[in-house]
Amino acid sequence: MALAAAVCALAMMLGFASPSTGAATPTSYRVKPGDTLWSIAAAHGSGGDVRAAVYAIRSANHLPGATIVPGQTLMLP
Repeated sequence: MALAAAVCALAMMLGFASPSTGAATPTSYRVKPGDTLWSIAAAHGSGGDVRAAVYAIRSANHLPGATIVPGQTLMLP
């Protein structure tokens, strides 16, 4: 129950957030079966260090670990 409340609160906060002037507009990605944070970061990263891209995705989505589930929507910085 507390997790659901936290997820709802996070969704509301993200809905009210606005990027600073000149900031890149983040895109969203819906997790598919078989996806991992590593595979998403490699496919959608800037071509640099995949570890940094994984960290950026985790930070942008306030993920405590690397667990993601199909159907989950992630913000890609």
